[in-house]
Amino acid sequence: MTSHTTGTRDQWLAARLDLLKAEKEHTRRADELAQRRQALPWVRVEKHYRFDTDEGLATLADLFRGRSQLLVYHFMFGPDYKAGCVSCSAVADGFAGNVTHLANHDVTLAAVSRAPLAKLQAYKRRTGWTFPWASSHGGDFNFDFNVSFTEEQQRTGAIEYNYAVGEHAMDAATQVPPPVSDNAIMCGTDVATYARDRPGLSAFVLEDGVVYHTYSTYARGLDGLWGMFQWLDRAPKGRNEQNVWWRRRDEYAQAGAR
Repeated sequence: MTSHTTGTRDQWLAARLDLLKAEKEHTRRADELAQRRQALPWVRVEKHYRFDTDEGLATLADLFRGRSQLLVYHFMFGPDYKAGCVSCSAVADGFAGNVTHLANHDVTLAAVSRAPLAKLQAYKRRTGWTFPWASSHGGDFNFDFNVSFTEEQQRTGAIEYNYAVGEHAMDAATQVPPPVSDNAIMCGTDVATYARDRPGLSAFVLEDGVVYHTYSTYARGLDGLWGMFQWLDRAPKGRNEQNVWWRRRDEYAQAGAR
């Protein structure tokens, strides 16, 4: 017999209606937060960034692909990774359909990583992804937007991530939670190397030939992009997890998953 609370249909409906009030408040609050994001001041991007893409060398303005808005997912794939981050891969699995809808609403969705373009292209072939994915290898883009860090920053703790300095520094001597070490192993690298890249999302707008940075979010700020978690949050047992249970889509069979 289940250990979960049970009740009559009338009891369930009363509890559900009470929850509905909270859900509606949450929705209204989310709408307000979206408006506040859009009201943030725009910051002109002065630096001239260069990216390697499937179409050749590109500027940040080129990544817009003729549209006025650009959403960049900072995908964790460092130059020394053997494969893309398994968590970022789970997020990116949800991009396919959204890319088309966004493109028809004047928004380009693209990923950017520090790994060389050839590595990104090989990984795209493995996963079957078709969304734009640019390499910032050798450039400052990832560092300037606080999703990549040097070994020296790591050693000294001078890492600014998610708008805090020093809280997220991880090197070879740091005790790290299993999700981080598990992800490092699945990327074919060590924790210190893995942790020199972090996930994030940055938004840009292009007006009169000028690119402006409008928004960036990191860590749990990316939660809404994990499509599978939005479904799990509505499943009877929720996320029901302790450590990293997810895999790349082509790895579930070999892991013996149901």
